[in-house]
Amino acid sequence: MFPVNRLQAAVASFAGRSVVIVGDLIADEYLYGKPARISREAPVLILKFTGREVRLGGAANATHNVHALGARALPVGVLGADGPGGEVSALFQAAGVSTDGILRVPGRPTPMKTRIMAGGYESTRQQVVRLDREPPCGLTVDVEDRLIARLREIGARADAFVVSDYGYGAASPRVFDAVLEVARPRRAVVAVDSRYDLLRFKGMTAATPNEPEVEALTGAELPDDRAIEKAGRAVLERLEAGFLLVTRGSRGMALFEREGPVTFMPIHGSDQIADVTGAGDTVISTFTVSLAAGASPGEAAWLANVAGGVVVMKRGTATVSPGELSQALASDGHAL
Repeated sequence: MFPVNRLQAAVASFAGRSVVIVGDLIADEYLYGKPARISREAPVLILKFTGREVRLGGAANATHNVHALGARALPVGVLGADGPGGEVSALFQAAGVSTDGILRVPGRPTPMKTRIMAGGYESTRQQVVRLDREPPCGLTVDVEDRLIARLREIGARADAFVVSDYGYGAASPRVFDAVLEVARPRRAVVAVDSRYDLLRFKGMTAATPNEPEVEALTGAELPDDRAIEKAGRAVLERLEAGFLLVTRGSRGMALFEREGPVTFMPIHGSDQIADVTGAGDTVISTFTVSLAAGASPGEAAWLANVAGGVVVMKRGTATVSPGELSQALASDGHAL
């Protein structure tokens, strides 16, 4: 259905695109430990600390994915004037990603998700528990005004916008209205991924919820393709969006277009998944960059499907390079 040469051409065009990523920048912290013994204080493991790592999460991971795909990634968001904020900023700078669109706000903590990982040197590490540190409230009007000003400046020449909403305030209604205002005259792609409140966003090019999120939005169970088709159509209409790409785990993806039938896509690669952390960021990033590069909605969805299949075989929040994507396409010999 999708000629591999067209898909490869789209991947080759990623490098010429600029994508603004607007949303909640998160620090993903990993603390590693080797199981030592059971505690006498409570029936819990004692881990011997072996290391610490901070990775980009939330909108920062979406930014990392866009950058890894070869497009110009331009993050717009807020970090605290704290240690985690400094670590996220340093990771961007080390990767060569501009931080001109990021505000550092004293007194507002950077969202950080700490995962405690247990495992030996020759065994698979398993997440034991996660601790979330979050800002107590949304953005102040002053910070929101400054963020919108940065968005207008940086987004003036963008080919596409990714809105990554994790509920911390950087993708507020006013900020999203500004995204649409900047994007529409340029006919730029606007894609939205909202963890908790997708129906608050309307008028975007595309949205990329997962199947449980569609269930929550419609209040309906989705045991089969017929049920997901009905629910997806309802969500697409309520969002007033052009496309809806629903990720379905081991059942692949479903692409809804305002004009046209639903396209069901099987999972790409193995269903023996290593880690789904951050896979949604990979999907929306690849889908958006592909659309901006001139791919059709179906082609963009398939490329996102392939990218998602590659990234879930990696541990932790991960990315996909154009080389990995091209190699996966070449190994197919055909697409769908």
